[in-house]
This record gives sequence, C-alpha cells and structure tokens, in this order.
Amino acid sequence: MASQAQVIDTTKTTQDSNKKVTDSIKVDSVKVKKSLLTDIIETTAKDYKRFARKENKLYLYNEAEINYQDYNIKAGQIVVNNNNNMVFAAGIVDSTGSYTQRPIFEQGSNVVEPDSLVFNFDSKKAIVYNSRTKQGAFNVKSRVSKRVNDSTYYSADAIFTTDDDLEDPDYYFRGRKIKFVPDKKIVTSWVNMYIADVPTPLGLPFGYFPLTDKQASGFIIPSFGENANRGFFLQNGGYYFAINDYVDLALFGDYYSNGSYGFRAETNYNVRYRFNGNFNLRIEKLLSEERGFPNFSEQSIFNLRWSHNQDSKASPNSRFSASVNLGSSNFYRQSVNQNNTGNFLNNTLNSSVSFSKTFDGEPQMNLNLTATHSQNTNTQQINMTLPTLQFSVGRIFPLAPKSGVKKGAIENINLQYNVRAENRIRTSDSLFFKPQMFRDAQVGARHSIPISTNFKIFKHFSVSASTNLEEVWTLKSIKQDFNPTTRQVVRDTLNNFDRYLTYNFSSSIGTTVYGKVNFGDDKKIKAIRHVMRPSIGYNINPGFDQYYDEYIRPGIAGAEDEIIEYSRFEGTLYGAPNNRFSNGISFSLTNDFEAKVRKKDSTLTGEDRWEKRKLLNNLSFSTNYDIAADSLNLSEIAVRASIPVVKDKLTINAIGSLNIYALDNNNRLIDKLNIENGGSLFRLTRGNLSFNYALDSRTLFGKDDEDDDKKSDNKTSESALNGGRDDNLFGSSEPLNTTNNRKNNKDKPKSEKENKLYNYNIPWSLNLAYTLTYNNRARENEIGSHSIMFSGDVELSPNWSVGVSSGFDLKDKGFTFTQFRFSRDLNTWRMNFNWTPFGTRKSWFFFIGIKASVLSDIKYDKNRERDRQL
Repeated sequence: MASQAQVIDTTKTTQDSNKKVTDSIKVDSVKVKKSLLTDIIETTAKDYKRFARKENKLYLYNEAEINYQDYNIKAGQIVVNNNNNMVFAAGIVDSTGSYTQRPIFEQGSNVVEPDSLVFNFDSKKAIVYNSRTKQGAFNVKSRVSKRVNDSTYYSADAIFTTDDDLEDPDYYFRGRKIKFVPDKKIVTSWVNMYIADVPTPLGLPFGYFPLTDKQASGFIIPSFGENANRGFFLQNGGYYFAINDYVDLALFGDYYSNGSYGFRAETNYNVRYRFNGNFNLRIEKLLSEERGFPNFSEQSIFNLRWSHNQDSKASPNSRFSASVNLGSSNFYRQSVNQNNTGNFLNNTLNSSVSFSKTFDGEPQMNLNLTATHSQNTNTQQINMTLPTLQFSVGRIFPLAPKSGVKKGAIENINLQYNVRAENRIRTSDSLFFKPQMFRDAQVGARHSIPISTNFKIFKHFSVSASTNLEEVWTLKSIKQDFNPTTRQVVRDTLNNFDRYLTYNFSSSIGTTVYGKVNFGDDKKIKAIRHVMRPSIGYNINPGFDQYYDEYIRPGIAGAEDEIIEYSRFEGTLYGAPNNRFSNGISFSLTNDFEAKVRKKDSTLTGEDRWEKRKLLNNLSFSTNYDIAADSLNLSEIAVRASIPVVKDKLTINAIGSLNIYALDNNNRLIDKLNIENGGSLFRLTRGNLSFNYALDSRTLFGKDDEDDDKKSDNKTSESALNGGRDDNLFGSSEPLNTTNNRKNNKDKPKSEKENKLYNYNIPWSLNLAYTLTYNNRARENEIGSHSIMFSGDVELSPNWSVGVSSGFDLKDKGFTFTQFRFSRDLNTWRMNFNWTPFGTRKSWFFFIGIKASVLSDIKYDKNRERDRQL
C-alpha cells in the first residue's frame, strides 16, 4: 500500500506562482505557556539567601534587596513566593529589641517606607502597612494602603503634613479614607486638622489637595477683619493662573463694607536665555466715612511697576530693558497695604524703558532709544521723555598711520559724531496723560562733533586739547515785545523750525607726582605714600550775540528807556546759546594717601606680611578763574574727600565749597576779598558730611560658614523693587502675608535646629546712616539737616528674631519713623508682629500661617491700621 501512496516533494516549486507551497510536516499544536515574570529578578542579602524547594520560596535576611524592572525593595527580611509571584517584606528586630531595617519600596521617583508590605509581581498590586511616603509637598503616613496600579493608591486612617517629622509633626490633616494619585492629587473623605496632636474645629466633609512640583491654578483665600475707617473687609483674595511654563498671573482684590475696594494684578514671565521680568498693577478706591456724612471723601490711587531684563545671550548686538515705577504721588502714603511700609518715605518715583543696538563695522555705530519718567511725590511734578533718541559714531583717527602706534599730536587727532533728540514733557499729577500734557511738550535735537587730541611733553606731562562743534534744532521759538498800554511783556510762541550753531575750545595739562616716606621693616607701618594729580586747564567760550534780539521798555515820568535783550531760544529744550564771552583757567588737585601696614598674622614672611590701607582718598580741590570777567573772577573752590575709617565698611564722605569774596550788608557778593573785610581767608558757604555703615556679628567675630545658608538668595526686596531701600532703614522691606511672599516660604527640617548647641555669639546686624548739611551762602549759618537713622536685627535664638528701625532728627529734636519687628520660626509655621508705636503711621500687624506655599491660605492675620490722614 505504501507504494501506492503519493509522495509530495516539498523542495519543488510549482509553476503557478499564485499557488502556495505547503510543508508536509505539521506544526506542533501544543501551546507554550507564557511566563508571568518578564524580566530577571536580582536579589542580594547580607546574612543569607535560602531557597526552599518544597515550598518554592526564596528567603533573604539582613539588608535584603530585590530589583525587578523599575521596582526596588529593600528590607531586613524578604520572602519571594514563586508559586504566586508574591513578595513579603518586613523589618527585623535587633538585639536591643528595636524594629529596624523597615522596608523601602521604590518605583521611579515614588518612595514608600512602611513597616511591612506584600507585593504581587504579576498584578503589580500591593498591601502596605504603616507606610511613610512623600507626595509633592506633603509627607504622608497611613495605617493601611493598597496599591492598585502605578497611578492609584487607597489608604485608610492616614495623616499628611508638610512637616518632615512624621512621628511628631507640628500639625497634620487626618483623613479616614484617602485616594492618592501620585504627582497629581490627594482626595479625602471627612478630614480634620490637628495642631500638636490636638484636633481643631477645622474640618471638611471632603478634601482636595493638589500634588505637583509644577505651578497650578487655584483660588487664593482672602483674609478678613474690621477696619475703624472702612468697616469689615476681605483682603488679598483672588485667583492664581498657572498659564504655562513661561508666564503666570495672580489677581487679588480687597473689599470694605463702606464701599472701598482695591485691585491688584501680578504676573511673572521667564523665557530661558531670552528674557524675564514681572508686571504689577495696583488700583485702590478709598472712601472715608459713609456717603452722605459731612466728612465723606473719596479718592482713587494707583501704582504700576514693570521690570524687564534681557539675557545677554539672546542678542549680542541689541538689548531691551525696562524698570518702571509710576502712579499716584500719594499712593504709598495713602495705601494701607503692609507691602508699602518701607516706601512711604520715598520722595521720587523713577522709570526707564530703553532699547539699544550696536552696528558693527569701522567705525562702530550705536543707537539708543529711551523713555524716562521722574516723579516728585511731594510737589507732584512729573518729568518725562517720550522718547530720547541717541545716535553716535565711534571715534575716527583720520591721520593715524595704517600700522603701528599713534604718536604725537597730529596722529592722535580724532573726531566723533553724536546726536541727541528728545520729546520732553513737564506736567503734574492732575494733567497726567491728558491732552494738555502733550501740547506743552518740548521737542529738540542736539548734534555735536567733538575733535580732540592728546600727547606727552617732557615725558611726564600729559596734554589734551579739544574743540566741540554743536548745532541745536528746535521746533519752537519765542518772540517778545513790550506793550506800552498794559506795560507788560508780550510773549508769543512760534511753532516753527529753528537752529543755532556754537563752538568752543579747551585744553589741559596734568601729571602725577609720587611721594613716599619709609619707616623700616621693623615698624608696624612700613611706609606712607602720597599721590598728587595736579591739572591746569584753559577754555574759551565765545559769545553768540547774533542769536539775540532787543525790545525797548519806555521809561516812566521822564526816565530813560530801557533796552531789553533776549534770545528767541529762551525756554526751549536746550535753552539759549551763551552771549557772554568767557576765557578761563581751571585748576584742580587730587590727593591720595595710603600706608603699607603689617598684617596680624605673624606667620607670614616677605611681602606677604604687608597690606595696603587707604588713609585719605580723593582729597580734591578745584576752581576756575575767568580772565574775561570784570569782577569776581575766581569761582568757589570745591573740596571733596573720602575718609576710610573701617576697611570696606565705613567711609565718611565730605563735600564743601569755599569762597574768597566778601558779602555786603545786603548779603550780596562784592569784588573784595573776605580777609580784607575782616573775615578769614576762605568762607565756607556749603558743606555736607555723610556716611553709611553696615556691621554684623559675622564680620565682627569672623565668618561662620554655617550661617551662609541663612543668607537669602533673593537680595532684592519688595521695598527695593518699589524704589525704596533694601536695608530696613525705612521699616520692614518684606511683606508679612505669605500670599505675597511665596518664594520665601521654605520649610526647614527640624533636624537642622534640634540637638544643636546655640552659638554664644548671638547673630545680629546693624545699619547706620548719618547726614549733616550746612548752608552759609548768604550768612544763613544754619544746619539744613542733621539726622541719624539706624536699623538692627538680633537673632535671640535659632527661632526667635527681633528688629527695630528708627532714627533721630538732631536738628528738630524728634524721632523719625520707628518700627519694631518680631519674628518667630515655628518650624512649619511662621509668625510675625510689626509695630509702629507713634507717628502718622501708628499701627500694628500680626500674622501666623503655614510656610508651605501649597497651604499658604491657612493663616490668621490681624491688624490695626493707621489713622487716615486728610
């Protein structure tokens, strides 16, 4: 029968390409069972690894560890059941009876530290007992937890807090049933807040807590209270918009029961390697009393602040920057916001927005566009330039050799070209951004071509000479005449283009003279050196009478007519050209004194033993003698000096003016020497003495490296951003409310503070500012101002600090603005109390709240605002 069977040759292909070739050997129908474990399990243990074949289990003891895929388990003992791919991990009891080597379960960035756990390699599910884990800003401890998958955990009877000490936290939230979604959220059933293990009435039927390292949008809970002038209020409530990774926005609002309200918008933006900045707008509508009452008043105040910085890597040839601080002149005085405490003494608001571009080439050209703003909050006067254009062409040496060094006066001749065009506005608060403000603007341009050269004579004398050609353009000029009927000057403004050209010449010669006195190597002071820099200059300024006109003022009752001379450029942007010829010689002498003194370190040898110390810095005298003047030829002698008292810490600056001429009985200068009039050789007409001094325990007793961590990374305070000082001399420069201070709300672990002896050198800091001005130009002989201000902070303990800012007016015999500050670090909480005991801003403010930004809305603040000033 076998011979009759048909044999199919499987190696032979069919001629029909559409037919398939089949193999006579059938595929095995038995299916291979897929392994439950898809990766290699790596195990280690310090004492032993034992595999029980009968039980099919692996036992690991003492510092046991298992690695499987992205899972890592460390524990005192681990049991692996190969029958169901289950892992049991627990700690071990040491010889003292302590439970040690608790399990550590890691998956990626998630870490759980329980007392014991059971994990299934197949389903990836786990049961965890008494676990400890960190989720976002929270530390979580739960009695029993169930891991469903990578993104979901369920816990029963769990607590969570921002305190690092889970065994004894300052506060915590306790939930009976909790669901965790790592890096996203915590959702709870009934949740209570505990403080020092004491339950509080603060409870919610459910809770939602975001878990993310990135910014997230959300509501900002307002604070509430009562104000004597405005009634009940809600303050600093709003919403935070986490727009994207580059920009955010926070909107805040205040409302008072008498109708007053406030609005604040804050945004920060940052594009790495390109630019960063922030923008703040504050608007307040303030009502006093109730509508219909006799003392009722209302006012609207605002403040706008914008800061923009461009990264130098963004564009090497162009740059845009902005620093804007403008608004109502009385904003800082009338606003009751605690952020403004350190700014209400500021007298000026300044702004600048600029764009600059450099055009590479030979010669190099530079373009700069700037808009500026300066506002005096006392007089309410505002000066603005919208905009200022400046363009310059770099220095050109037309007679320089093509190669080699330039020598002599001819080869060093150089010239430049500069132009400055402005649209300058002078206005007041009441006309700010109204049509009249722009109608009164002054527009003009100034072109200048300076030509100069320099060379040396007799090897030691440097000579420079220069001339300057200048042409001024203006779009307005004036015409004056005298009306004999009304006997008043008639002044007409002409809106037309006009210009004038001026020129001058100046030269100077100077040198440097060194003097030295040696005392020997065996002295504490080895040598004293005196450096003098005398200089004599000569300048000529022609008078440009061609730009002046005249009109006649008729005399009264037979008196002679008076000829009045004026220039049509008077009152324009750059003023009128000089019509008085001057031919003057200037003198200046600068002195520096320094010593070489022995260092305190006696182990040093050679030149390392000595260091340079400045004794008197920049002692200078300067004046000018006008040859062409018919009287009072010598101008006042200006004197300046800087006296270093403490190296790099205290320098006393002195400025004065001396006059050699006497005064008549009407206190007017006369062409007679003061010494000939019975006085001294020089008459002191003006003087100023000032210094700033900063001292702290670190610099006095030596730097402590451990204190470096206490220095703030952000050295620009809210006060400095508003145009104020950054040293607390005008009161606290930082806000108390954590809503406005998120970047500083960093929690410090207890381990840094506990079990540590406190340094007997109590940390402290002191800032001093002193100023004295003297006026005697017309025999006033008076002290213009004389005051000293100080600010100090003392850290009484690692958690307690106190500070005070005050001063004393030595002229008027009274204290300046005074503020006391008390701060308590409560580990995860922060408490502040600021008190202004007297003065127009008499008030106090108390705040306590959680430092963690995610719970910054859990706070309590209370204040007594200052009395409103009409």
